Amino acid sequence: MGASSQRKLFGTDGIRGVANQHPMTAEVALRLGRAVAHKFGGRGRRGRIVIGKDTRLSGYMLESALEAGIVSAGADVMLVGPLPTPGIAFITASMRADAGVVISASHNPFQDNGIKLFASDGFKLPDEMEAELEAFMASDGSAVGAPEIGKATRVDDADGRYVQFLKGAFPRARTLDGVRLVVDCAHGAAYQVAPKVFSELGANVVRMGVKPDGRNINEGCGALHPEGMMAEVKRHRAALGIALDGDADRVILVDENGRAVDGDEILAILGSRMLAAGILPQNTVVATVMSNLGLDRALAKAGGKLLRTPVGDRYVVEAMREKHLLLGGEQSGHLVFLDQATTGDGVLAALRVLAVMVEEGKPLSELAKTMRRYPQVLLNFEVPEKRPLEQMPAVTGAIAAVEDALGNEGRVLVRYSGTEKKARVMIEGQDEALIRRQAEEIADVLKKSLATN
Repeated sequence: MGASSQRKLFGTDGIRGVANQHPMTAEVALRLGRAVAHKFGGRGRRGRIVIGKDTRLSGYMLESALEAGIVSAGADVMLVGPLPTPGIAFITASMRADAGVVISASHNPFQDNGIKLFASDGFKLPDEMEAELEAFMASDGSAVGAPEIGKATRVDDADGRYVQFLKGAFPRARTLDGVRLVVDCAHGAAYQVAPKVFSELGANVVRMGVKPDGRNINEGCGALHPEGMMAEVKRHRAALGIALDGDADRVILVDENGRAVDGDEILAILGSRMLAAGILPQNTVVATVMSNLGLDRALAKAGGKLLRTPVGDRYVVEAMREKHLLLGGEQSGHLVFLDQATTGDGVLAALRVLAVMVEEGKPLSELAKTMRRYPQVLLNFEVPEKRPLEQMPAVTGAIAAVEDALGNEGRVLVRYSGTEKKARVMIEGQDEALIRRQAEEIADVLKKSLATN
């Protein structure tokens, strides 16, 4: 049995749950803090662990518990307060801390929370290391003696350091002078830094979602609910709308006409420009199996190709690091630029697109024409079990028949959910009515096959 299969608390992106219910309790956070101090401390000096969070009410409780656990195990804590997840990764690496802890449930409602960890290089921990932490949490994890107890300090200039980093990612010879932007921070972790970055680069910023009260994070706003921001873009005749999620590691952009531009379209815009400039390693962009076929076609037209991974930004990053690639992301708006950052960064993604808009003198609606989206049908339905597809000849036959019918102008993906007892059938093609019928046919065959022994 591999280490990753022994994880019970950690999922695909840290530990998640409802605040004050297992595993999102102060007790678990305390034990995790001790495990982190044990794992990342030592090496001849006292360990230093960064703790940051988003704006959820339960962040105070989990932050205090983690802090107590870490210092009780003899390591020091550096508190940065509310800061985007990519900002915490940046601070961890730039301040040469031994690890970073993020308290956030990203795009989930305020009742939920989560804890994810970064190593000293700013990258998320591998499964094996998370399994080691869990094993230590299950032991007694003895505290240190009174003279060895750690201390906690607040990093007062964490916001400023991150803002300077982001501003440095924008071309030095360019400004955003006179550019009107609508920025929706989802009442989340970027509520201070995001508007500051764009305004200090010269933009006229219309702020939304910048009044967190602990309960309103992601509520009817941000990347999950960009409708209000779309209306504000048209009302203010803005050049661009930027909607972040609760921890600002993903973004949805809106063009000057109020039309949403998702992660696939952003990858097409940036990937094609990097190809033209000869700065895209191996002419390859990384995305997941859910990215639209139009992205493959746009990159191929520009002389590049797409490498697909399982769903999840951590798998995108793993593939990028393994193959030494620089650009990757998800349709949902997680965009990763390994030449500048170690994890998805919504503000950085917006800056990269703005740089293209300014340099080419074109609105986002024009840039978005780089990619033509193929119609996509996605069916989700509950299943009694997750029997391997290859064990059901009727299912594999139905999939093969549709693939033959679509040829090179379509794509079929049938998979089970990683977290629920559900199956997903996704088909892309030229004719939406046809692919819907094809998806329903495959779904019916799968349901019947699973209903028979």
